[in-house]
Amino acid sequence: MIRLLLADDEHLIRTALAQLLELEEDLTVVAQAASGDEVVAVARAESFDVAVLDLQMPGRDGISAATELLRLQPGCAVVIVTGHGRPGHLKRALSAGVRGFLPKTTSAATLASVVRSVHAGGRYVDPELSAEAIAAGDSPLTPREADVLELAADGAPVDEIARRASLSPGTVRNYLSSAVTKLDAANRHDAAATARRLGWI
Repeated sequence: MIRLLLADDEHLIRTALAQLLELEEDLTVVAQAASGDEVVAVARAESFDVAVLDLQMPGRDGISAATELLRLQPGCAVVIVTGHGRPGHLKRALSAGVRGFLPKTTSAATLASVVRSVHAGGRYVDPELSAEAIAAGDSPLTPREADVLELAADGAPVDEIARRASLSPGTVRNYLSSAVTKLDAANRHDAAATARRLGWI
């Protein structure tokens, strides 16, 4: 019997998915979580074979929750299910040790098959998401440029970004200028939108 953890902040989706997976003779849902932080708390108290995590959750997102989960339970296989299958998210997930990456449009039968596959040591990445990630290539941004661009994404002024990033305003301007150039964007707002669309911030 494969023991599962399901995590999704939408209660209806999580419980419906649990009921569908419980119909499979070899799968049992032993724990559920509504946030990334809850995933980590549950992982400290209970062991499971496969964790199926939503990417976008309150607190820690699915990838950072997966990172901590795998530190606590190295033998667990993690599958990320997302409505936001951006190339950067896929690459971050695979780097974190995630073994499966699927869109939320996946059928319960496919998810059950992927759960069995990753439990057996395999990997599964949705072919369409994989093709998009390959086409997008790697992020040209340095980690610091990405951090500053993310802080700029909601329209914050340079002085506020500098304060939040513990940098001088001049350094913030340099990072933003570099990010705009690398992304061939018209301005920092356009650069932030591009980086967000590709999952680089």
